[in-house]
Amino acid sequence: MPEEDVRAIASVLRRRAPCNLLVFGLGGETPLWRALNHGGRTVFLDENPFYVAHMEGAHGPGLEAYDVSYATAVRELPSLLAHARASRRAECRAVQNLLFSECRLAITDLPNALYDVAWDVVLVDGPHGYAEGSPGRMAAIYSAAVMARTRGTETDVLVHDFQREVESVCAKEFLCEENRVEETSTPSLGHYVVRGGAAAANREDFCGAPASIKKAN
Repeated sequence: MPEEDVRAIASVLRRRAPCNLLVFGLGGETPLWRALNHGGRTVFLDENPFYVAHMEGAHGPGLEAYDVSYATAVRELPSLLAHARASRRAECRAVQNLLFSECRLAITDLPNALYDVAWDVVLVDGPHGYAEGSPGRMAAIYSAAVMARTRGTETDVLVHDFQREVESVCAKEFLCEENRVEETSTPSLGHYVVRGGAAAANREDFCGAPASIKKAN
């Protein structure tokens, strides 16, 4: 991960820690994210169960990590977006319990208790999305957006590899340009602040009026 992205993510974590941190993807920065959220809860999700087991062995029992199954592929981006838009008021709602969702983009196989957590920060740095057959991060970004609106009050959502089509298109679709924080975004990292609670309870759509870039406080 580029140093400027690491610094931007670290800045958010220092501001929010100790907090509830959800990270899609395991990798070289895993120990750093845990350390920066000292005293909080850090949960990692990865598509490779063997890598999850390896990281648990390497970093000890204190690492909370789970494997996730993805039923998507990068090549399916157009059809998945069409499905989400067509069923926005039914299966693919902005506020819902993902555990029971029938949206094709919803991640429904996490441990049940994780759906009840109000995540303060969500970092989307997985699953793999560099080839057409890779799972892509469509489901991770969609699910992060729904979690933030359903359980959270104010959630920082950080999307790595933002320069790629899947990441940028899905972030604009589900996290919304009006929620983007310009100062802590980089060419390869999109930073969004998504508000939930009463403000989002009755929303059917993810995004509001015309997109704009918000300033950090």
